[in-house]
Amino acid sequence: MEIILASKSPRRQALIQGIEVPYRVYTYEVDESFPADLIQNEIAVYLAEKKALAYPEVLKESEVLLTADTIVWVNDHVLNKPANRAEAFQMLKEITGTKHIVFTGICLRTASTLESFYEATEVHVKPLSNDEIYHYIDTYKPYDRAGSYGIQDWFGYVAVERINGCFYNVMGLPVHAIYDKLKKLREQHPFL
Repeated sequence: MEIILASKSPRRQALIQGIEVPYRVYTYEVDESFPADLIQNEIAVYLAEKKALAYPEVLKESEVLLTADTIVWVNDHVLNKPANRAEAFQMLKEITGTKHIVFTGICLRTASTLESFYEATEVHVKPLSNDEIYHYIDTYKPYDRAGSYGIQDWFGYVAVERINGCFYNVMGLPVHAIYDKLKKLREQHPFL
């Protein structure tokens, strides 16, 4: 079995490496728009499937394409990646002093199957001052992160009070769940 990780994220690449499965990275552009009526996990799963279906190559029998999308859900709306400093500030201002849910949608596609699932993690964040928020944005430049933060850096150390669920899901890849799904795939499809 060879995993094709369709992600530019260095965090996802490090996480998949940690479960010791053979993989390679293949990136391509996908429009990340989604229907306005989708909510919570539906958005993340829709985008993961959209990425899987947009894969421009033909999958070999021994390959499994892994696509993922992570969103932050807070106050009944989605936070994706910030476009600029002002948007990053607004996102962080909204999530500090409250709780939000991080959803990661995962799609595993083979030459003959497509399986999607999601992981949800509740994150409780303490209030931060405007100066602390600007310090974080200017130092860590979290423009490639859903909700404009990384739990594995200064923000996580200082602002995240507790989580309910998978830590690695907040980083962008629930590796324990992926490992289990890959094991089942191999059992069901011995050619992988």
